Amino acid sequence: MSATPYLVSVVDDDLSVRESLQDLLRAFCHRVETFASAEEFLASEAATLSDCLILDIGMPGMTGPELQREMASRRLHTPIVFITALKDETLRLQLIKRGAVDCLYKPLGAAGLQLALGSALKKRSQ
Repeated sequence: MSATPYLVSVVDDDLSVRESLQDLLRAFCHRVETFASAEEFLASEAATLSDCLILDIGMPGMTGPELQREMASRRLHTPIVFITALKDETLRLQLIKRGAVDCLYKPLGAAGLQLALGSALKKRSQ
């Protein structure tokens, strides 16, 4: 663990997902900020301060992939781990090709999330 815990932001319109991920990420010794929408995240300081973003694909308003494009246009290179209930391997591969670290299917397993998060934080440190 680093001297200062990493800041991981979670963007998901589902409150139960945000709460469960917050608990799990804190158990991994990370600082966590949660947001109900992409717009809320972009309006916050976390948009520039986060070390990693866990991002739902399908949300009302701006979707996860749209947020990924918006962050790229703003030159915000925060590593992204997408999460989704929709099992679409073509979309998953497209998102990874556009720079996402991974795309995990809900329900999330702690081990898979921790592995993807480790890859994202390693990428952030480079």
